[in-house]
Amino acid sequence: MSAIAFWGAVELGLVYAFVAVGVFIAFRVLSFPDLTVDGSFPLGAAVAAVMITAGLDPWLACLAAALAGAAAGLVTAFLNVRFGILNLLASILTMIALFSINLRVMGRPNVALVNRPTVLTPFYDLGLADHLVRPLLLLVLVIATVALVARFLASDFGLAMRATGQNPRMALANGIDTGRQVYVGMGLSNALVGLGGALFAQVAGFADVTAGVGTIIVGLAAVIVGETLLRARGMLVALAACVAGSVLYRIAVQLALSSDAIGLTASDLNLATAVLVTIALVLPRLRARGLAWRSRPT
Repeated sequence: MSAIAFWGAVELGLVYAFVAVGVFIAFRVLSFPDLTVDGSFPLGAAVAAVMITAGLDPWLACLAAALAGAAAGLVTAFLNVRFGILNLLASILTMIALFSINLRVMGRPNVALVNRPTVLTPFYDLGLADHLVRPLLLLVLVIATVALVARFLASDFGLAMRATGQNPRMALANGIDTGRQVYVGMGLSNALVGLGGALFAQVAGFADVTAGVGTIIVGLAAVIVGETLLRARGMLVALAACVAGSVLYRIAVQLALSSDAIGLTASDLNLATAVLVTIALVLPRLRARGLAWRSRPT
């Protein structure tokens, strides 16, 4: 794997780190199986691309994309909390609707951002190679996001949200408005996913209505790989593990696709993803069995 391919994988891993953190909030904090991300990711990309092509500031476009993603998450939460629709089904309904909404936002299946200013544009004049500027800026944004989310989850409101995910009946018995926690958690989760979509569009140079296909799998893979490699001893470590898992997952996929011995091509991306996620799921079980076997009395 060449240096360009390596840094490209790191770059993409940092973009999807926002998705991984969002998925972590929904799945691990709220225990809410959310497929909305497959729609909110391209929604964020679509909103950012349309605003940038209209001549608006790229940072403002990122903010609008995050708000659009949050709105999508709130719709899913509304269907679940207000009408009692099963959380998984509510997210599927929102995801399906977002496909048409994304087409409406862009007015066509894809929007190109070639020669358009992005959040990366001012940093290309710092003397660094282009393939280093993008991952460095993304790393700064990811670190800031992880720090803010960790601080939020350590607050009283964040603790109430975590209690809602762990035991909603007990949380409700202790006076916690569990519905409000779901609204805020789902909004925050999909806001991060929408922001990731906006950054993806600016890094890749386009927004496409199909860009969200498999986003939930990528996010889950990052969370699972991170948890496999780093045992969480706190919320900050757990979030950092999601980021590390996202980057390592992308590097592993790039290595698999670049290996001539394996013979995989770009069309085998989903196969490589399924294999890596399966390995990440199996390894903890094998490790637990190994520890149990070693501790068995002889």
